[in-house]
Amino acid sequence: MDAQRVVVGTGPVSPEDVVRVARGGARVTLADAALAEIARSRDVVDSLAKDDRAHYGVSTGFGALATRHIPARMRADLQRSLVRSHAAGSGPEVEREVVRAMMLLRLSTLATGRTGVRPGTAAAYAAVLDAGLTPVVHEYGSLGCSGDLAPLSAAALALTGEGQVRDADGALRPAAEALRAHGIAPVELAEKEGLALVNGTDGMLGMLVLALADLRRLLTTADVAAAMSVEAQLGTDAVFAADLQALRPHPGQAASAANLRALLAGSGIVASHRGPECTRVQDAYSLRCSPQVHGAARDTVDHAGTVAARELDSAIDNPVVTLDGRVESNGNFHGAPVAHVLDFLAIATADVAGISERRTDRFLDVARNHGLPPFLAADPGVDSGLMIAQYTAAGIVSELKRLAAPASVDSIPSSAMQEDHVSMGWAAGRKLRRAVDGLTRVLAVEVLTAARALDLRAPLDPAPATAAVRDAVRAAGVPGPGRDRHLAPEIETVVELVAGGAVVAATGLSLS
Repeated sequence: MDAQRVVVGTGPVSPEDVVRVARGGARVTLADAALAEIARSRDVVDSLAKDDRAHYGVSTGFGALATRHIPARMRADLQRSLVRSHAAGSGPEVEREVVRAMMLLRLSTLATGRTGVRPGTAAAYAAVLDAGLTPVVHEYGSLGCSGDLAPLSAAALALTGEGQVRDADGALRPAAEALRAHGIAPVELAEKEGLALVNGTDGMLGMLVLALADLRRLLTTADVAAAMSVEAQLGTDAVFAADLQALRPHPGQAASAANLRALLAGSGIVASHRGPECTRVQDAYSLRCSPQVHGAARDTVDHAGTVAARELDSAIDNPVVTLDGRVESNGNFHGAPVAHVLDFLAIATADVAGISERRTDRFLDVARNHGLPPFLAADPGVDSGLMIAQYTAAGIVSELKRLAAPASVDSIPSSAMQEDHVSMGWAAGRKLRRAVDGLTRVLAVEVLTAARALDLRAPLDPAPATAAVRDAVRAAGVPGPGRDRHLAPEIETVVELVAGGAVVAATGLSLS
């Protein structure tokens, strides 16, 4: 099998596969075993479609309209109407990677055979994803209960040949035209299928999986930035000793402290003030407590990863076709488990950004930076140095504090009070994505600042690992200390190094 192809239906989709499909454009195949299980459960739905009893999603309306019995001749119209009416999103387009992650996760649930769709419908859904066609999904429209309804409905609408998609090159095209170009026949939905395509937490889960991948990289980057700051601010590495950290045995803290020890090993700058002549007893909290803060965030990420793994192993729909052939209503579509950890991660993200910005600020204050020039400027007064880079970081941190306010404690009743408690998980995912971007930028400002400070400590040599990061920044086109110059492009260059993993790669650290 092609190494760039993800096979869906042989077990839970892995987080790595979600990232590969969402960001890497990996191809998608539906496993033969999955198609067989889908066919088996479809037989159950077909048998229900022929009787006169009320079966939610098959012969009834939806939500508060579930008491309306739908005659057999109108049941195809019921599914088509569901998708059209629920594709009611508004606002900016959602990012391609989020839509692809969402669709892969919906396909994974279809592949379990618990939703009752026809094999051809699942195969067509896989084909759309495989062709790189991305339905246009809008920012607003999901309350995170009864699934991410509007986003998933936009994807389902494209499957039927309506609405718009972006092709693999990003061009906006009518869905019918794009399907035809790839030899995909539009799906005419049968009983239960519209509901099966829209009733899941796949959008918020996709955003969680992508954020976890980003945060694992960013938390290691935070350790790198902290090591550079401790070093260039003439801090001590003694507080990161393993025996001291073991007195408080949080695994994330231990991992972060181990990174700091490795990063600072062999530092000529640290060695220069290690003797008895050094009168500093303790460093500031933002330096000394970096493992505790970064470690708490790591443990939060691990907890969220556990929740994500359970969700990836789930089949979320309502009603579901059980393994023994029953069709049962349930509440598994409620997004609370995902919403809670999305909010938890936003809190951790804001805290890591906050301590990073405080380390940056210490570099710029001549009263606290231990011999460095004010604002690391070449000619303070004429030059402002990195003064406003700290403003940028501070502004982002303030925004992250606002984004840390939980979405999941809110609930607005909908569907005539039938859906009277909702998770707001989609909103939690959207704000976490903004928070992750903000943390990336705050860490970039710290790395930029610390790299300049390391240069200013010459002729003392930094540790090999921190020197490698400084050199990567210089190799990317960001000059060392000097007169004031246009700073925004330099910040963006380091943002790209952080986001792309180059900062961590330069050190040789793993993302564990």
